[in-house]
Amino acid sequence: MNTNQIAHIASLVGEPARTAMLMELLDGRSLTAHELAGAGNVSPQTASRHLALLVEGGLLRVEQRGRHRYHRLASPEVARVLEGITQLAAQNAPAVRRAVVPGPKDAAMRLARSCYDHIAGRLGVAIAQHLLADGAMVFDGEAGHLTDKAGAVLARLGIELSASPVATNTRRPYCRPCLDWSERRFHVAGQLGTLICVHCLDSGWLMRRQGMRALEITPRGVMALRGWMGQESWRQVTEGDALPARAGTALRAA
Repeated sequence: MNTNQIAHIASLVGEPARTAMLMELLDGRSLTAHELAGAGNVSPQTASRHLALLVEGGLLRVEQRGRHRYHRLASPEVARVLEGITQLAAQNAPAVRRAVVPGPKDAAMRLARSCYDHIAGRLGVAIAQHLLADGAMVFDGEAGHLTDKAGAVLARLGIELSASPVATNTRRPYCRPCLDWSERRFHVAGQLGTLICVHCLDSGWLMRRQGMRALEITPRGVMALRGWMGQESWRQVTEGDALPARAGTALRAA
């Protein structure tokens, strides 16, 4: 790889407005230039120039839908790089005491959020830990793979691997660890991570929060996921900072 190209990609990500726009797309959504201008706190004209550079650099992809053009991350690899940078930034941040206590949005993000197209936060980590503890999955460095126990373990969650259309997609790793920037442990990424996230959303166990990466765990989701992973593992999800009112109500209701 040409070092100049590496430096070019780093410079694209390193501009604050572009960084903000890239992070806004980390949940896998497709957004217009106008929406991303707001995320980057720049004018629409400035945003358009930034977005053109990101598309040219291979970090974003543009899709035309009717009269509108939507921008999204070009690949899961881009999302992985952004998550890694987020982790490094958190590790190297100066130890400055915050005068303001983090609000409900921060607590919701730590509880459950989307990381591109898979589940992150305490819920994502707990799911990964349960799959590892049950011997359904093995992480080996930056790689991961399923064992012969995976089918039975995931079937108890209502996921049939043999019937999954995601399993036929060989362009992405089927299973890999993704370091969670808020929990500093691994959650599940790759095709399996997508499969679990889609299943939880389609089953009504998780709900997307409007304009946010945070995912709300519904009462049905509490029952299903707690029943699958067990009470002890569920404590990994519920422990931590106080939950926002709606999510807290859902957890107590079950």
